[in-house]
Amino acid sequence: MSAEKENNKPADPFEPFRELRDNYLDAMSKVMINAVNSEEYAEASGAMLNGALTMSAPFREAFEKSMLMALQKLSLPSREDVAALAQRFTNMEMRLDDMDAKLDRIVELSSANRAPLAGTEPEAKRPAPAEAKTPNKASTRKG
Repeated sequence: MSAEKENNKPADPFEPFRELRDNYLDAMSKVMINAVNSEEYAEASGAMLNGALTMSAPFREAFEKSMLMALQKLSLPSREDVAALAQRFTNMEMRLDDMDAKLDRIVELSSANRAPLAGTEPEAKRPAPAEAKTPNKASTRKG
């Protein structure tokens, strides 16, 4: 009773069991960490994984075939269709980026060529409005 009055806590009859459990879990975790980090464990788990993948391959292939048939019947794209479409979009995006860069370069060169002409008289470089007209191809054809 004197222990209860000093700590102001009631005695817990399960405390020794909790300590035993905690000690057991600490010891088992150390053993399991050492076991899992060993080369033997890696080889054994690799062999089990290879066996499981080998055994599941026919089932996986049958599932993929049935899924492909179901997608075709529902007029839905397969994974390969979506991947091919994504690749085509990527190629189109790259081409558009290239065209944009070329167009920027053309604009840059065009503006660089206009800069020296800015100091000259604009009428001297431009043809007169009557001279600028070219005959229409449709009007020059004889029918």
